[in-house]
Amino acid sequence: MRIIRYPQQREWSQLCARPHLDNQELAATVSAVLADVREHGDEAVIRYEERFDYVSLQTLAVSKTEMDEALAKVDADLLSALRQAHENISRFHESQRFEGRMVETCPGVKCWQKSVPIEKVGLYIPGGTAPLFSTVLMLATPARIAGCQEIVLCTPPDKTGHVHPAILAAAHIAGVNKIFKAGGVQAIGAMAYGTESIPQVYKIFGPGNQYVMAAKQQVSTDTVAIDMPAGPSEVCVVVDDTSDTRFATADLLSQAEHGVDSQVVLVSTSQEKLEAIVEETTRQLAALPRRDKAEKSLDNSLFILVHNTDEAIAFSNEYAPEHLILSTADYKTLAEKVINAGSVFMGRWACESAGDYASGTNHTLPTHGWAKSYSGVNLDSFIRKVTFQELTGEGIDSIGKTVEKMAAEESLEAHRRAMTYRIEQRKEEL
Repeated sequence: MRIIRYPQQREWSQLCARPHLDNQELAATVSAVLADVREHGDEAVIRYEERFDYVSLQTLAVSKTEMDEALAKVDADLLSALRQAHENISRFHESQRFEGRMVETCPGVKCWQKSVPIEKVGLYIPGGTAPLFSTVLMLATPARIAGCQEIVLCTPPDKTGHVHPAILAAAHIAGVNKIFKAGGVQAIGAMAYGTESIPQVYKIFGPGNQYVMAAKQQVSTDTVAIDMPAGPSEVCVVVDDTSDTRFATADLLSQAEHGVDSQVVLVSTSQEKLEAIVEETTRQLAALPRRDKAEKSLDNSLFILVHNTDEAIAFSNEYAPEHLILSTADYKTLAEKVINAGSVFMGRWACESAGDYASGTNHTLPTHGWAKSYSGVNLDSFIRKVTFQELTGEGIDSIGKTVEKMAAEESLEAHRRAMTYRIEQRKEEL
């Protein structure tokens, strides 16, 4: 980790810059795989599963028998945890339902919006050493609440050709329609273009490695929408001399263990607390099963000493973290000053793990500074708002001349005539 004491504000933008990757070679590899999947469908997906996931598949779809077997394998305590998390996620996202309101902008002119679900959505769920069954709940639950008709899930199988049982259990609880054994770029391509087995969708959601992220960005340029641009996971923890050293350290490491390219940032108003957390980090790190990943992640990480909490929150707003933990005595005051963050955790008891799993908020969040312009996944991510307007003859009286004048000044004669004819008809009817 790098320790920086009292950096000047002019240095902040450089400190906030994420590690840069040369993506030219990666983009070329991703493009080739996507083109192959687009042309050869299931055959290409199966071929890449054997090449990248080391599994030989005959079919891609998860069968009902496989689902039943998976549910039988998941222990009762985990099923209970999944159901409670699902209930809380449902409760929070239900509260986000859009209620359109008709507005009469002037006499005879009425405007309103209607919420319409995206009909077909695709969810990508990473597998591997940390199968993210929690992400199934985070994505499928709001999709189901929004009313999406077809929810397609792709996730890589293990080397025996089976999907992790907890992923299938979460999918069952959250109401996923169709599940397929496909990982990486080939899964993104299959959902973007459609294959013989995997339906084409209108929007793709979900995290993944740099290849998955590059694939999502490429297909978003010409085929489907995606949830958001994203990079490696990150957290910013703000502490003062009242903060719990053990808690703050665990919060930092809980993000660092995601992967070697994750980034953690500590911002402290206390020299003593910063030093204590450095020492505690060494102690807690030694006991982590994913120590190697967390250790490498810490190489990308910053421990910053600032003068006060106002300076701390100003730095955080410049950094725009995916997760922001305010573990200070004045956390409620600081929370009011947050401008740029994916999700904010307030007070000593609010660990990031709560939001990752069961508090109810969504853990699919903007990273890499995108919190300055993107929201995390929410119910609106799965819907579209269609705009309506209704004009009566009185409405033509209200805005007709305005529309005529503006269209004429923009030299759009057909636009002008569309209104002029109505103005003339209105005069005849009166």
